[in-house]
Amino acid sequence: MNKTQGMSNTLNSRRILVVAVVILVVFVVYIGRLFFLQILNQDEWVAKAAENSRKENNMAALRGIITDRNGTVLARNVASYNVVVTAANLPDDPGATQEIYRQLSQLIDMPVNRGIIDQQTPYVPCISDHGITQIAEYGLSSTPFSEVRVMCDIDEQVARVIMEKSVEWSGVSVEISPIREYPTGSLTAALVGFLGPIPADREEAYVASGLVPNRDKVGYAGIELQYQDMLAGTNGLRISEVDGAGQVVRADIEPPIDPQSGLNLQLTVDTRLQEAVTEILRSELADWNRVVQEHKQMTVAVVIAMDPQTGEILSMVSYPSYENSRMARFIPAYYYEQLVEDPTNPLLNHAVGDVLPVGSVFKLVTGVGALNEGVIEPDQIIETPGKLDIEEKYYVNQVGTTRPLVDWVYKDGQNPGGFGSLNFVQCLANSSNVCFYKLGGGYKEEVPEGLGICRLGTYARALGYGNRPNLGLPEEQDGLIPDPKWKRTNQNESWSSGDTYIASVGQGYVLATPIQVLLSAAIIANDGKYMQPTLIREITDADGNIVERWLTPDGDVTDQPIEGSRQISPFTPHMVYDLTVDPVIQEYAETTIRGCEPIEGQYKTVQPWVIDMVQQGMRMAVTEGTLKDRFEGTTIAAAGKTGTAEYCDEYVAAKNLCNPGQWPTHAWTLGYAPYENPEIAVVAFVYNGGEGSSVAGPIVRRTLESYFALKAGDIANQAP
Repeated sequence: MNKTQGMSNTLNSRRILVVAVVILVVFVVYIGRLFFLQILNQDEWVAKAAENSRKENNMAALRGIITDRNGTVLARNVASYNVVVTAANLPDDPGATQEIYRQLSQLIDMPVNRGIIDQQTPYVPCISDHGITQIAEYGLSSTPFSEVRVMCDIDEQVARVIMEKSVEWSGVSVEISPIREYPTGSLTAALVGFLGPIPADREEAYVASGLVPNRDKVGYAGIELQYQDMLAGTNGLRISEVDGAGQVVRADIEPPIDPQSGLNLQLTVDTRLQEAVTEILRSELADWNRVVQEHKQMTVAVVIAMDPQTGEILSMVSYPSYENSRMARFIPAYYYEQLVEDPTNPLLNHAVGDVLPVGSVFKLVTGVGALNEGVIEPDQIIETPGKLDIEEKYYVNQVGTTRPLVDWVYKDGQNPGGFGSLNFVQCLANSSNVCFYKLGGGYKEEVPEGLGICRLGTYARALGYGNRPNLGLPEEQDGLIPDPKWKRTNQNESWSSGDTYIASVGQGYVLATPIQVLLSAAIIANDGKYMQPTLIREITDADGNIVERWLTPDGDVTDQPIEGSRQISPFTPHMVYDLTVDPVIQEYAETTIRGCEPIEGQYKTVQPWVIDMVQQGMRMAVTEGTLKDRFEGTTIAAAGKTGTAEYCDEYVAAKNLCNPGQWPTHAWTLGYAPYENPEIAVVAFVYNGGEGSSVAGPIVRRTLESYFALKAGDIANQAP
C-alpha cells in the first residue's frame, strides 16, 4: 500500500450529510427564534425595552394632621433629615471616597465599615446595622444613580453641616422627608394610635393604592388606622427616561402627577379635659394602690366623658397608655415587645375594645324594662331582705333546686334584713340586688312575672348594649347580651331561671365595653334619645376647606352618602332613635326560660314617665343612696349609678382568688350633670377596683367638677 492511499478521507458522504442536516436544523431553530422574537413579538419586546428605560419616581404625599376640638395638635408632620449616598456620584479615587466616609463617620457617629450585606443581614433603609462603606457598595451594585439612605432622622445641626459640605463630598447629600410627631404622647395615644411600616401581609393592597414599602408608613391603631386612606392622601408620580445604568437621560417623559395631601381631622375631644381626667385617674389609683394588698392592685382603668345631647366624645382615657411618640421614627422592637407582653395590654383601647362584666350599672336596663312592661308599678313596694332563695329551673314545670342570692349589703351574714321595704326609685338609688332579682326573674306573688331574659335583651340593645356603637375606632367590640339560644350554642347547656336572675343585675354572661355602659346612661339622661357617639368634629383639606364625609356601618369613609352611612363631617348631631317615639322594643310571644319567640313586626316604644322614674332613681343615688358620701358637698346637681361586678379571669384564677362568694370585683360608676339639662355624662371603670362607689365614684365626681371648671374658665375668658 502506498502512502497516498493510507491518508485518504475515509468519511463517507452519508455522515457528512447528517452533520450538515444537524447544523441546518440548529440554524433554522435560531433563525425561527429570532423571527419569533423580533418580528412576531416585536411589540411586546419593544414595550419591555421601553419599560426598562423608564424610571418611576413615587413622590410621598403629606399626611393630614389631627387636632382636638380647640385646635390643639395631636398628630402632625415634622422634617426628618436623612443622610443619603448616590454611589455613581462618589469620587473615582478610592482614597478620596474613604476620606469622605471617614469624615462623615465622625459627624453621624456611624462606623466606616461594619458587617456585610447578604440574605441573612439585608440592607433595610434607616435601620440596617451596617457601615457606610457597605451601604454605599450596596447602592453601587443595585442602583448606582439612586440615593440609598445611610442614616435617618439625624440632628438638624448635623444635617446643616453635611449640606454645607455636600459640594466637597460629591455623592453625599441630605434628604428631607416628613415624619409623624405626637405632641400629646401617651395622653391621647389610645385614641390617636401610631404609624408603622407597611405590614407584609397587606403589602400588595397598600402597593396597589400607591404606597411604597420601606418608605411609607401606615396606621397601626386608633384614628391613624381607622382613617388611614383619608389621612394618607395620594402619592404623586414622575416618570423619567434612564439608560442601562439607571442614569436619568430625560426627565418627565410624561406629565407629572402631583401628590395630594391627606385630609385633616379635628376630633371632638378636649385635650384639657383629657389631661385633667388622666391626672385624676392616676392620683386615685395611686392612693388606693398604696393601701391595698398586692393581689388587689388596680391596674387597668377607663374614663369616658361625652355630651349626651350631641353624642360628642369629650374625653376618653384608657389606662395604662403608651408613648406613641416613641414610635414616630421607627417602632423599637424591645419597646413593642414590652407592650405586647404586658398583661394590662396598654396597646388596647380598653374604652371600646375590652368586654367586661358590668354589674349593677346594668340595673338601668332592668329598671326601664320592668317599668315599661308593667312588671312593677312605680309606687309598688318591694321587700328586699339581705338574701333571696330562688328556684333554679331549666324548664317551666320543673321542680327546681334552691339557690341563694344575696344583696350587696348582706356581707358576711350581717344585715339579714337588707334594705327593707323599697319602691322602685329607692331600689335604684340603693342599688338593691334583691329588688332587681325580683324584677328580672319574678318572685312568687310579689312579682308574679319577671321581665325575663328575652325582654331584658331587647331593652339592653335599645339602651346601647350588644352591638358596637360604630364610634369610628378599629378596636370596637360588640359585647354580649346572652339568651337561651346563645347558651345552647356556645355553652352546650340549657338556659336556667338562675341565669335570668343574675343577668338582671349585670352578672353571669352579660358583657359590655365601657362605651356601651356610658351610652345607657347618656340615653336616659337625654330623655330616651340615643345620639350617635362620634369622635370626628370636622374634616378639612390642605387649604382649610371643610369636606363632606360619611361613615358606613363597616367603618369605611365615603365622600357620598350610602345606605346605612352617617355624616361625620361637617359634624351634625345624629339621633339614632328616640325610645319614647320610635318603636324599637321587640315584643315576644314567649318570655320563659325555654326560648325567645319574637312576634314578627311587633315593636313598642318606652313611655316617657318610665325614663323619668329611672332619672329620679339616679338622682336619689347621689342625694341619698350609694353615691351620697362621694358627692357630699358638691354644688353640681348630678345623677348617677354605681356597679360592682364580680369577675374571674386568667390572672386572678392563677392566684387562686376565684372562690365562690368571694370573687374579686371591678368598680363602675356612671354620672351625668346637670340633672335637669345634662351637658356631660361620664363612666369610670377600674379593674379589680372593689366597690364601685368607693373607687370609681370619686373619679366621676372629680371629672364632672373638672368639666364645669373648664367651662367656667372659658366663659370668663370670653367676657368683655
